[in-house]
Amino acid sequence: MESNTEQLKWGKTVWNFFSQVRLQSPLIQCITNFVSMDLMANTLLSAGASPAMVHSIQEIPDFTPRVSALCINVGTLSPSSLPAMITAAKICSQLNIPWVLDPVAVSASSFRFDACVQLVGLKPTVVRGNASEIIALSSSSLEASTAKGTDSTHDSMDAVEAAKLLAQKSGAIVAVSGATDIVTDGNQVVGAHNGVALMQKITATGCSVTALIAAFVAVDKTNALDAAVSALAVFGVAGELGMKMAKGPASLRMHLIDALYGLDEATLQSHVNITRL
Repeated sequence: MESNTEQLKWGKTVWNFFSQVRLQSPLIQCITNFVSMDLMANTLLSAGASPAMVHSIQEIPDFTPRVSALCINVGTLSPSSLPAMITAAKICSQLNIPWVLDPVAVSASSFRFDACVQLVGLKPTVVRGNASEIIALSSSSLEASTAKGTDSTHDSMDAVEAAKLLAQKSGAIVAVSGATDIVTDGNQVVGAHNGVALMQKITATGCSVTALIAAFVAVDKTNALDAAVSALAVFGVAGELGMKMAKGPASLRMHLIDALYGLDEATLQSHVNITRL
């Protein structure tokens, strides 16, 4: 009986975040990679948020102070893009604007690893990555990772202790994507069990859910853990609904965006599957 009560409670929490995103249409700045821009922008738009792919360091001092939240994704990191990321993150930290970091393929090079460590030091509200990325980042050691490019070689459950450690060290909420999405503040651990395996065959689904987390945190920055869990659940439910009509990755991409756009309270609450671990 208690688990039913818990599910009902989470269902209401998730819907409240989602409905507030639709109501407030928060402006989300995404400094992200070239591959993911399209799906990230469409995910934010279909959820009711307002995406802005503003990357130029010349624009950041004027633009970033006006955003509701910032999403930084290092997927196509370069020496020219890093200063913009650092500047935007510093502005957000100074102005108490929530921001979310996606440390894509953090262990691919020492340049990328050092950049991610520096960004974590600028106090992100949430860090979201796959298990291998979170394990590498929490260890503060490039040698600790066995990641294969942007793919994880670990299950999300393998990264629970690493996620807790990273959360404790950084002060951020840490989210680990996988078959079960794990979210922790360093003490409590929550699992979101929605989604379908085929989502992994679509480029930028991970990047897009990070942007969605930024939108959810934007409407309630005091409850970043619940915001991250809720965003992961919503995106997972949209994937499940989209899968019912999909024939493969390309059509799932389309139907996922449509499902996110059309998601209603009853459907969302009946599909949400969240547990405390």
